[in-house]
Amino acid sequence: MNYENGTVKNVHYGDVLIKFGDYIDASKIELPYISDDAKTEKFKNSFLQNGDIVIADTAEDDTVGKCTEIQGSEGMKLLSGLHTIACRPKEKNGPMFLGYYINSPAYHNQLKPLMQGIKVTSRQPYHPSSVCVLTIVQEDLHMEITTANGKTLLFCEYYKQWITVYKEGAIRSVTMNKYNMAYQWLLKLAPEIKISDLDRISYQKILNDYASVHERQTTMDFHHHLKCAILDAVDEGLIPRDPTRKAIIKGKHPRTKKPKYLNQYELHKLIDDLDLTPEINMDWLILLIAKTGMRFSEALGLTPSDFDLAHQTLSVSKTWDYKGSGGFLPTKNQSSIRKIPLDWQTVIQFAELLKNIPEDKPIFVTKKIYNSTVNDLLERHCRNADIPTISIHGLRHTHASLLLFAGVSIASVARRLGHSNITTTQKTYLHIIQELESKDIDIIMRSLSNLNS
Repeated sequence: MNYENGTVKNVHYGDVLIKFGDYIDASKIELPYISDDAKTEKFKNSFLQNGDIVIADTAEDDTVGKCTEIQGSEGMKLLSGLHTIACRPKEKNGPMFLGYYINSPAYHNQLKPLMQGIKVTSRQPYHPSSVCVLTIVQEDLHMEITTANGKTLLFCEYYKQWITVYKEGAIRSVTMNKYNMAYQWLLKLAPEIKISDLDRISYQKILNDYASVHERQTTMDFHHHLKCAILDAVDEGLIPRDPTRKAIIKGKHPRTKKPKYLNQYELHKLIDDLDLTPEINMDWLILLIAKTGMRFSEALGLTPSDFDLAHQTLSVSKTWDYKGSGGFLPTKNQSSIRKIPLDWQTVIQFAELLKNIPEDKPIFVTKKIYNSTVNDLLERHCRNADIPTISIHGLRHTHASLLLFAGVSIASVARRLGHSNITTTQKTYLHIIQELESKDIDIIMRSLSNLNS
């Protein structure tokens, strides 16, 4: 900011707290310019007008919530700065009345507890192009969130803004697609619900409508994608209470599930049916996933440099964007970056296969590759071997299941699979853990019975 030149002037929260009174005449006081006009272009529909209220939402003492009313702004481009809330009266009041009223002890003492939950951040509480509409009703203040053109801010609009601000560029594209899909469903299920009207009943109705055409787990995922945005809205004071509290997750009766994993005998039959040629092919991919438990995208991202044959390890540090336009991508999470020990037979096999492949070239990708293509190949092998048909991801489950049945600890399995925490592994393989616990009980009972004299 500067005091010499510019197009748009700024109302600073520090000035609201210390310098300004109940109102300011913007034409008669010195206000700083925003130095970079380009940054203000996206706020051109949010310039302050006469009668608008600027509330300081951050302070180191009980002056938080202090406001100033804007007057004398005709012909000016004026924006409120960081740590402020810009508000516009829904009903006309006499000049300078609202600034006086909000700063009066009678009202200000009620406002302070409400302001304590608003975050100290470098943005407006909900979106820079949004403003608040205030209505004086029986000596109280009713706040309703609207867009800059006066239209009430809808829940689906807030959610779209939230995705853009918090998720865009911060998460993988595949995860971003899930948030965008949740937004599309919001447009379909709740296109007219205002953010300020979202309560437990209206939110439960959204979940129920979604659950009528989805299974329970899918509904749970939808709920989680919405909940994180809603909790932010509660923190920012846009919703008075958490509408997701005690939400009931329903869903359609699940379809008959295909087997998720093979037992050891079935896996041996599958491997015997693979066409493991002297050149790399998709059957080698199937074998490697079965022996390492890697994710499909992780296996596609492997290059010869990832194989440390001398130490019999395989480094997982990237994935392949098979759902998009190709190319390397980061792993699913930090825990997915890992070294997987390899058996000596796999080391010998891949030592020969990798000889003529460039160190930085993906060993399994020569053209556009689809998950469905590899699943079709795996299905043919399963039919040939007369075993249950599983997906390529089912090989990952098979690998983990065999390790657990062999007595490998849940912590070691979690590290090998690249899970972010043991809880993920426990939830995914709960049925196996319960089966193992039943066997443990038998062992415990036999051990205790041997203690009898």
